[in-house]
Amino acid sequence: MPSTSENAASAAAVPHAGPARRRGVRIVTPIPGPKAQMIVEGDGRWIMTSTKTSPVAAASASGVWIQDVDGNRILDFTSGVGVVNTGHCHPDVVRAIQKQAGELMHFAGTDFYYESQVRLAERLAKLAPGDHPKKVFYTNSGTESVEAGLKLARWNRERPITIGLIGAFHGRSMGALTMTASKTTQRARFQAFAGGGHHIPAPNCFRCPYKLEYPSCDLYCAKILKELYFETTIPPDDVAAFIAEPVMGEGGYVVPPPGWHKAIKSICDEHGILFIDDEVQAGIGRTGRFFAIEHHGIVPDIVTVAKALGSGLPIGAIIARKDLDYPHAGAHSNTFGGNLVAVAGALATLDVIEREKLIDNARVQGAHLMQRLRELQKKHEEIGDVRGLGLMVATEFVAGGSDRAPNVVLRERVVEESYKRGLLLLPCGKSSIRYIPPLVIDREEIDEGVEILDEAIAAARRRG
Repeated sequence: MPSTSENAASAAAVPHAGPARRRGVRIVTPIPGPKAQMIVEGDGRWIMTSTKTSPVAAASASGVWIQDVDGNRILDFTSGVGVVNTGHCHPDVVRAIQKQAGELMHFAGTDFYYESQVRLAERLAKLAPGDHPKKVFYTNSGTESVEAGLKLARWNRERPITIGLIGAFHGRSMGALTMTASKTTQRARFQAFAGGGHHIPAPNCFRCPYKLEYPSCDLYCAKILKELYFETTIPPDDVAAFIAEPVMGEGGYVVPPPGWHKAIKSICDEHGILFIDDEVQAGIGRTGRFFAIEHHGIVPDIVTVAKALGSGLPIGAIIARKDLDYPHAGAHSNTFGGNLVAVAGALATLDVIEREKLIDNARVQGAHLMQRLRELQKKHEEIGDVRGLGLMVATEFVAGGSDRAPNVVLRERVVEESYKRGLLLLPCGKSSIRYIPPLVIDREEIDEGVEILDEAIAAARRRG
């Protein structure tokens, strides 16, 4: 196995006498407190069921810290699900948004011309891997970016099939959902999908679907595409694109073994299949490179981005080879793509990432976080695996000892015990927790988070 260095929760309180004594976390009421409980109840009454994880009701935030409506100060290891890489409410981003909002917010976004859209597109094209000419299409979310990428691939290749990975998450609209294969609850009762979606097992050395070991496996998880699927169920000449995340996100923060992406890209190139790199969660500096695919040494044909691009405003994009551009207007468009306020936020986001060297910080602090989590792994046998790149890290919880059976109950309890102590976490995969703090985090804040996590694991274990 290669090194991968690189529902509602209980409202019971953690016993404490007054504010919790920590460097930054401050717990003054149980979480959720009385004001938060009222919001949770109102949410249940008026808002459709979604994906709530913890009963935290935020009032304000700055950097890596969230203040909830009851005055609790909480350490955020979620970044708004990988969105606020520059930290909550970075003042430079806020100023750029305020300035643009006072000048022009919207004017038929794709029908006229805007200097700021051109500047952002140029920067994204130059940041994306490869020296070839590129073009950008603006979207409003990661799901919409995936939709745009899939449509562009299908239009260009005039082929009906897209291949993805079991465990992957690419969004919940019908086209993106065709390629999402993370959880059955995301797909149940929505078929038929857009059509043409096929999936192969994901490369996961901790839980190899073929029960092999790296490197003696000779990357069978990549070669099987050509040796089995292309010979039986998927005619390669009918495939428009292969889509993959450079680090699997919702599916468990799984880092493919070295060489997997190169092997898949080689197969794709052989058959004229476009490679779509889904960077919605892993991109914009999260892994210690601007795009996570840079760790794997390949140049994708289409890159999808969103989440952290706008530091909290809804903006996404695809960055594609220039020769893939539509030859005429109207084949694909939208109303709000490249919204001027969101573009201003994105430009300021890129400035902050560059000026404050946040990609370097992701690499340095990510290594420290990985080290601290591996220390916890030695202490808690229920941590079966620690993996990730940069500040995109996960621990997988197992039954203990040598048994790798997923320990879903313990994982859920750890998330609960953590937020009650002032550390906000998100699950991923079947039994993993993801650690994705804003890229502005420092060593002391990581240490405080890991200390809370240590206590939370012990408390979760005591609950049996």
